Amino acid sequence: MLRIPPNSTLANMPASRILVIDDQPINVQLLKRKLEREGLQVAAAYNGREGLDMIAKSKPDLILLDVMMPDMDGIEVCQRLQANEDTRSIPVIFITARTTKESKLEGLAVGAVDYITKPIDLDETLARVQTQLRFVTINREMIDLQRRLQESRRAATIGAVTEGIAHNLNNLLSLVIGHLDLIKLSFDRPDDVKRNLDQIDTAVHRIIGIVRQLTSLVTKDRSPLLRTSLQQVLEGGVLRFRADSKLTAPVVIENPLGELPIDSNTEVLDDVLAKLLINAWEAYDVPPDAPHPITVRTQPVKKDGRDFVEIAVEDQGRGIDPEIRDHMFEPFTSTKRTVGVGMGLTVVRHALDSLGGQVELVDRPGGGSRAVLLHPVDGKVE
Repeated sequence: MLRIPPNSTLANMPASRILVIDDQPINVQLLKRKLEREGLQVAAAYNGREGLDMIAKSKPDLILLDVMMPDMDGIEVCQRLQANEDTRSIPVIFITARTTKESKLEGLAVGAVDYITKPIDLDETLARVQTQLRFVTINREMIDLQRRLQESRRAATIGAVTEGIAHNLNNLLSLVIGHLDLIKLSFDRPDDVKRNLDQIDTAVHRIIGIVRQLTSLVTKDRSPLLRTSLQQVLEGGVLRFRADSKLTAPVVIENPLGELPIDSNTEVLDDVLAKLLINAWEAYDVPPDAPHPITVRTQPVKKDGRDFVEIAVEDQGRGIDPEIRDHMFEPFTSTKRTVGVGMGLTVVRHALDSLGGQVELVDRPGGGSRAVLLHPVDGKVE
């Protein structure tokens, strides 16, 4: 007989609840007595409809289900359980007098996890029940582990945001203070004062940018949508990129869709494209005055019966760093050492989500990377 070790997870858990559904009272009594001796809670139903009613009121951990029953057989009961999201995960062991391979495959095909043939061997039944209960326990532990990992990840993200904000703001404020000290030492040299004021102005604008990014991350409101053209959005994104980065780098737009009308928020989408273009420009390990080829390509995409436009921002830079590949959309994840950066892709993902779209960063064939943006044409947010 298979017994549970005293230190096992199953042994330390509350008694598992078993439901036996069988129209033969003698079978029910034998199974009930055997399972209860092992500390399991056992309830009984004597037909399919009664069993479904009991399951609806209190979901068992496992079901022993007779296949051959009048009115509603075990196959139909199992099919109904599988059709219901709330009961689909309950393991079902069929009890059957059929011994043919086809009959067993039929039971497994409708969702049963195992089967027991009649006449019932009680020791074998107990072993199969305990095996399935172990699977149930493992599954619950996995779900609990996933929940705790998500909570830990959320806490880590909050910690990363807090640490990143403090680090960036402290560095920027140090720059401001440093340049103010230099101004005090060079107040009689106008050119030096102007240079230091320009550096202070840049640092202050970076601080303002961090605050704006934080505001965009915590806002719960959906962005208002207006009808615009795809070409206008692309050109607006390039203009925003040049204004935000103070760069005049050429950007090639390949847009075969032309003036395709889309429902979007141009302010949000311009900002998204600008951040992706800045990310592409910064992907090059070359001097600022060296070429930084950037191409924006579009194509129509069908997904889940809806029309999307794909906007791909491509560079030929160093590609995606393997060290950050799995968490590059998290706040302050960056390989750059520039002060005041680190939330661009986080803001991009959040903004695209508010527009009903999505974004991913992938390797570009031939080198570099592609930021692939999907935006719904109809503007519906799901």
